[in-house]
Amino acid sequence: MAATPAVRVLDRAKVGYTVHTYDHDPRADGYGAEAADALGLDPHRVFKTLLVAADGLRAPAAVGIAAVGIVPVSSQLDLKAVATALGAKRAAMADPADAQRLTGYVLGGISPLGQKRALPTVLDDSARDFDTVFVSGGRRGMEIELAPDDLARLTDAVVARVRQG
Repeated sequence: MAATPAVRVLDRAKVGYTVHTYDHDPRADGYGAEAADALGLDPHRVFKTLLVAADGLRAPAAVGIAAVGIVPVSSQLDLKAVATALGAKRAAMADPADAQRLTGYVLGGISPLGQKRALPTVLDDSARDFDTVFVSGGRRGMEIELAPDDLARLTDAVVARVRQG
């Protein structure tokens, strides 16, 4: 399997990680839940990467108004909390086509690592409850396991509670 941009970022940073693959089912409802189920993982430990459009974003790496929220697949993204963490007035889910264009990844394979442009990022604080977490490796059917502190450092993420509930 060819290396994705996410894997290349990890290799360049000399960060420890493990790639896990599974056979993606195109009929599956929810990519993150499918990954957790296929790999036999706790869904609180598998994180999804969501793009948001944030109004009034005050972040040095901002590209337009796009930002990234990373939350467990067992949770929903709290848009108000994301906006607060990023110093924005409000946030809404980004259009899926914009998410693919900005990241260079397809839906269901959007990794927080190795995106086309560095986007302001917020990682849910529950990631620190685990020694390692799982995020998309840059394609459907591929997850990367790594330490949450490495994920936060490599994405320059703000760590805050951004999950609902």
